[in-house]
Amino acid sequence: MARIYPARNWHAELSPSLGELELLAVEAYAHLPQTFRALTGEIVIQVAEFPSEEIADDLALETPFDLLGLFEGHGIAERWNPQTGDGPNRVTLYRRAILDYWAENEETLGDIITHVLIHEIGHHFGLSDDDMARIESAAE
Repeated sequence: MARIYPARNWHAELSPSLGELELLAVEAYAHLPQTFRALTGEIVIQVAEFPSEEIADDLALETPFDLLGLFEGHGIAERWNPQTGDGPNRVTLYRRAILDYWAENEETLGDIITHVLIHEIGHHFGLSDDDMARIESAAE
């Protein structure tokens, strides 16, 4: 028996590309409270398929799917300075791990990306889980 349902046409849909996920992350970041965004200073948000082998080894990952995102940079007292040769703070989101998590949970992709951004930045700046939950609520 053939049936046609009036639902979204998934036949032509692909998973979000690196570029699409990056645009979604930049938009999610823009919706975070200004006071939270001020913690980061200049920040670069980028997306990669998986963490590099060096990062996976440094973090002793069992599988590259274990890491959804990674903050690299300096805290509030160690702001980026062009004279040091260091770059600005950076958050890298890992596309394949995020898509895998999305497929296994009942959350929107945008909510997952927002959550990862808040937690990567928040943990680095010493925010508690309660602080980050409040920020996540304010971002909605």
